[in-house]
Amino acid sequence: MSNIELAVIGGSGLYDMAGLTAVEEVTISTPFGSPSDSIIVGTLHGRRIAFLPRHGRGHVLNPSEVPYRANIFALKVLGVKYIISVSACGSLQETFAPGHVLVPDQLVDRTKKRNNSFFENGLVAHIGVADPFSPELSWVIANAVRHAGGTVHEGGTFITIEGPRFSTKGESNLYRQWGMSIIGMTTSPEAFLAAEAEIAYAVMAHITDYDVWHDGEGPVSVERVLEVLRGNTTLAQQAISHIAQTMDEWAGDFAAHHNLKDALITDRSRIPEVLKVALKPLVGKYLE
Repeated sequence: MSNIELAVIGGSGLYDMAGLTAVEEVTISTPFGSPSDSIIVGTLHGRRIAFLPRHGRGHVLNPSEVPYRANIFALKVLGVKYIISVSACGSLQETFAPGHVLVPDQLVDRTKKRNNSFFENGLVAHIGVADPFSPELSWVIANAVRHAGGTVHEGGTFITIEGPRFSTKGESNLYRQWGMSIIGMTTSPEAFLAAEAEIAYAVMAHITDYDVWHDGEGPVSVERVLEVLRGNTTLAQQAISHIAQTMDEWAGDFAAHHNLKDALITDRSRIPEVLKVALKPLVGKYLE
């Protein structure tokens, strides 16, 4: 299989797009179990691109059930260097309206029961995530959404809650007081795992509602979320197409591709051999 540098994690219908050819399904086993689904690989503007349905086809996994470690590890095995996360989110600020896209530059993790690191059981790494999203890739995404005719906001803080329930009004107003911009259920730990895998990661966050804080709007509902997402699917596909088409212009060696350089703290002689083998796609070049 030819090298696959670009991947999209999002809804199961994103890969159903004009111009995508030579489509195949790839099944990958990982030390962390199976990914959410088979990975769809196709050619777009001469590039092999991977599409991974985060919740599985048919949306069978709730946000806490998504096998985040398996998903990121599988993409690393394929050779992916850049991940575009297409996510639905609620707005916590008046300025960010339903139908708009926000490309965040900060992340707050309020999840409680998710495996958020590859490094355990004998190998410890402490990565820096002061800037949790790749600024280079974030710029690429914002530019592509703008090129596709969408309204895009650059910068803002994305808070991830556990889910699968929506917030109470008390919680929603608290997050607003904290200065959060948008709210969702899947970006943590996905962004942190991508960082550990040395993959540049950024989010195309599609705003579907005003959460539950806005007195002038009805409360968030699945029906409303799906209605806005259906309208934004074409926008997301056009933006992804532009990103693939212009990849020669923007792809390069990003800071995210070296996150582990000084992060592995365990004495090399104390790392179990079985762990070295299992995590070779992530750390092999540092343990040779």
